[in-house]
Amino acid sequence: MSMIIDRRLNDRNKNATNRQRFIRRYKKQLKRAVSDMVAERSITDMSRGGEVGIPVKDISEPRFRVGQGGDREMVHPGNREFTKGDLIQRPQGGGGGGSGEGGGGEGGGGQDSFMFTLSKDEFMSLFFDDLELPRLARTVLGDSNQFKYRRAGYTPSGVPANLSIPRSLKNAMARRIALQAPLKQQLRELEQGEGNEDDIEALQERIERVPFLDEYDLRFRHRVKEPKPISRAVMFCLMDVSASMSEQKKDLAKRFFTLLYMFLSRKYEQVELVFIRHTSNAEEVDEEAFFHDPQTGGTVVMSALNMMVDIIEERYSGNDWNIYGAQVSDGDAFGSDPQRSCARLSKDILPLCRYFAYVEVPDSPNAMTPLGGAYSQITNANFAMKTVMHRSDVYPVLRDLFQKEAA
Repeated sequence: MSMIIDRRLNDRNKNATNRQRFIRRYKKQLKRAVSDMVAERSITDMSRGGEVGIPVKDISEPRFRVGQGGDREMVHPGNREFTKGDLIQRPQGGGGGGSGEGGGGEGGGGQDSFMFTLSKDEFMSLFFDDLELPRLARTVLGDSNQFKYRRAGYTPSGVPANLSIPRSLKNAMARRIALQAPLKQQLRELEQGEGNEDDIEALQERIERVPFLDEYDLRFRHRVKEPKPISRAVMFCLMDVSASMSEQKKDLAKRFFTLLYMFLSRKYEQVELVFIRHTSNAEEVDEEAFFHDPQTGGTVVMSALNMMVDIIEERYSGNDWNIYGAQVSDGDAFGSDPQRSCARLSKDILPLCRYFAYVEVPDSPNAMTPLGGAYSQITNANFAMKTVMHRSDVYPVLRDLFQKEAA
């Protein structure tokens, strides 16, 4: 019996096993606290760990106690306020010092919180635990560094662990039959014809010298290594940076794409990202320019969709790629641009995509924007549409759009 002892060093006053057990047990509460914490962070601090507060009532343990039982009458001396049958209110607040809302002392009401520090890896794991790209298919070999072993018959050489005893015994039996059969035939002929006794003994010795198992008989199971199919995907990020997009709207859009970028970078190795921003004209930019370079102008949504189609035809054509798209806009478009963009998306882009998500950041939650109204007519199952109004909405919307599909 072998035993494996984990001697990795833990932080001072911390225990890795207990931490993981606590995280598994209170994952729901921690996810809710992480979601609230992300809404208050700046974009640059989005991925770091930190302290999360969990209400004590959420981690309280049920306890069994032996009660007195029955009815009892008690007399408390010095009571000038209550008589028999009065209901005594529960004391409000604590003795002070709690970290929850409200203050201690007279008239105060509050609730303590349990503070738990998450590392960066723990934070990211909780953040993207149950997210995945919808309908992702393993289509191509690509530059895969993952391999699997496939059985490929038998080989006369190998390690003892791969020795196939049944196949080796079959080979030995076939060899003995092939070598002994003619000798046994001669032996029978000599015995029937009363041949020379010395010849009969010589044949018997030759038959007995045929070994039961020879090195030539050994066969080993043979396995060959071949690359595993991988999921090669590309995500197109389309962001409206026109003049109608206020700083608050751009902040919401950048937050959504920041979380999407973190999610894809953490969970997938073979996913490329294409960043396209547009005003009246669209341009493909790098990550730095997409998130930080200021730009403004008119609004032509069609320009971004046209560039996406051109890039797909140039770099991602064929069946080797899982194509995804995510678009964020305030929905303001003019003239025939909304209808033309909707037709372009429906006829030319969605048939190529496994999934396309449109996130709108309108001025009011019930406003029907020109682009949103046109997109709402799309009935393709690969298309999803959501609305974001506040920072706290970004993370729940991302989870709704990219939640793990049921097996």
